[in-house]
Amino acid sequence: MEVRHHTNPAQLRGFDTAQLRENYLVEDLFRTGEVRTVLTHADRVVLGGAAPVPGQPLALPNPEQLRSTSFLERREMAVVVVSGAGSVVVDGDKHELGHRDCLYIGRGAVDVQFHAGDTETHFYLFSATSHASYPTAVARFDEVEFAQLGEQAGANVRELRKYIHADGIKSSQIVVGVTKLADGSVWNTMPPHTHDRRTECYLYFDLPAEDRIVHLCGEPQETRNIIVANEQAVVSPSWSIHSGAGTHSYAFVWAMAGENQAFTDMDQVAVTELR
Repeated sequence: MEVRHHTNPAQLRGFDTAQLRENYLVEDLFRTGEVRTVLTHADRVVLGGAAPVPGQPLALPNPEQLRSTSFLERREMAVVVVSGAGSVVVDGDKHELGHRDCLYIGRGAVDVQFHAGDTETHFYLFSATSHASYPTAVARFDEVEFAQLGEQAGANVRELRKYIHADGIKSSQIVVGVTKLADGSVWNTMPPHTHDRRTECYLYFDLPAEDRIVHLCGEPQETRNIIVANEQAVVSPSWSIHSGAGTHSYAFVWAMAGENQAFTDMDQVAVTELR
């Protein structure tokens, strides 16, 4: 498990490109035949990627940095399929997942196995500490309600689907969903906002290999950018905006953990305030 420590706004102002990427970008979550995990001390969030191939399932590891008897002894987890289709077996119960579907696994699960479908499957993992146990549950991309946001004139037409939230799958503290941009739209979360009580992470996917996202981060009056490729994740501390534009349409998993689960608990930033 890779470990990343806290940063503060004063540090970000002095970071060069390499330091920005080292602290906030997770570039290689998906390695064929492996489960990779990254622990950020921002709200103790763990990001992960499982990339099993057909006939060779992968087990969720228990990194020593967690100091627990199993990964989920004191944690909960969301699993989103960002490439292919497959299944996840949780303590003997099998859950079939299609592209963009989500599985919630509650605190206390012990044996978690990731199985590929007909081709290599990429499962994105988002985990945070948990102080209550909730049942394992599935949310399917094509079945959950969505909000239509943006307008063509702003190149930000998108569908936002909430999976794990107060009125959906119950959890201890995580909130997770997927947003898909319409063809011809490139902007997400614009105007931007911050979450003073939560860490939020974006995992960009469904982006052609030759295209990129220009992800904006930092304080509203002291912004920086990170160039992001397909299936890479950005960690946004509570003081940072999180917004971006792509050279092609795409989708992204947005996932949060922190003090509360109120989806609307955010501090809006007007475009005219950005620097």
